[in-house]
Amino acid sequence: MPHATCTSDDHFILTISCPATSGIVAAITTFLTTHECYISELAQYDDEDKGQFFFRARFRFNEGVEGDIAQMRQAFEDVAAPFEMQWQIHGGQDKMPVLIMVSKFDHCLDDLLYHYRKGELDMRITAVVSNHLDLRPMVEREGIRFVYLPITKDTKARQEAALMDIVDETGTQLVVLARYMQILSDELCQKLAGRAINIHHSFLPGFKGAKPYHQAHARGVKLIGATAHYVTADLDEGPIIDQAVQRVEHNFAPEDLVAAGRNTETQALTNAVRYHIEHRVFLANDRTVIFK
Repeated sequence: MPHATCTSDDHFILTISCPATSGIVAAITTFLTTHECYISELAQYDDEDKGQFFFRARFRFNEGVEGDIAQMRQAFEDVAAPFEMQWQIHGGQDKMPVLIMVSKFDHCLDDLLYHYRKGELDMRITAVVSNHLDLRPMVEREGIRFVYLPITKDTKARQEAALMDIVDETGTQLVVLARYMQILSDELCQKLAGRAINIHHSFLPGFKGAKPYHQAHARGVKLIGATAHYVTADLDEGPIIDQAVQRVEHNFAPEDLVAAGRNTETQALTNAVRYHIEHRVFLANDRTVIFK
């Protein structure tokens, strides 16, 4: 079977993490130059405390060059091996398959759908899954598959298995909890490690759990916020991807804080989804490295 060739209109994203040492950047850029590639965007970070190196490059083949990306991936193994790289070359034209989970709140879903409709999020929504039927009309109006998976104590395991069936069936690479008001089991969190994003309606760490805005009101805070993070078995403790804050005044009631907080929630979640689908996020244990 012949290899697929690519024109100069295609672009690709190379992501790398590896132990920090000298010569990494020179090896990568030499390789791309040798394969007649043009680097349009490059970012790197050396975490000196952890001795870890992170790298992201967006590149394309030079004008008139019909490059063979499959052959190029194979050849890059010789560059990666001496540096113990964990790496991927992503097709820049590929839309990431994304599944969204919701309950009754619609603002985060609405914002994601708006940016998706405008072509500002390079993703393909495989389905919207919910434990309630409230948002079904909004989803189906967009021509998107809606799946109703009601959750009770007795059905939780079965419905989570059904969710994973949908993830596998659709080739979903990212699951977005857009104010999905159910705690995922430890087993499901492990299956979705590094590919599930949650929005927490608080500026973490602090005010965790139920009714964070009411906790914030009781403490008389002057800033409220929201935190988008990767899902882990530790509730609201996953690596943080993005945060947003908003100034509030002493006369804000809890309901006013809830209303004001919608802006921070949508902003943080949409940013986090964008960073992930553009391959800008690198996991570094409990932290993230993000090339914006």
